[in-house]
Amino acid sequence: MAEGRVISVEIHGQRYPIRSSLDQDYVLRLATFVDQKMGVVAASTPGSDSVRMAVLAALNIADELFRAREATRARDTQIAERASELEQLVDRVLMAS
Repeated sequence: MAEGRVISVEIHGQRYPIRSSLDQDYVLRLATFVDQKMGVVAASTPGSDSVRMAVLAALNIADELFRAREATRARDTQIAERASELEQLVDRVLMAS
């Protein structure tokens, strides 16, 4: 991501210049998401320093990512199983004809 324009974002009261070739609105949405996570951590652990809050926010975001990946895998497995069942059903119907 070395190319692209600089997009200024604010996370937990700090401004960060982000160089990115991604869509500006997308980068701003990402920053807003991270800022919200930092806010949740700040509310639950008052008095924590910014680095600790950032690490806790990152862990929360990683947890959401891992859970979403697992849900996607489970859904993909269910879809594959259902497709196999339907294929077998079609094969039986065609053989009976």
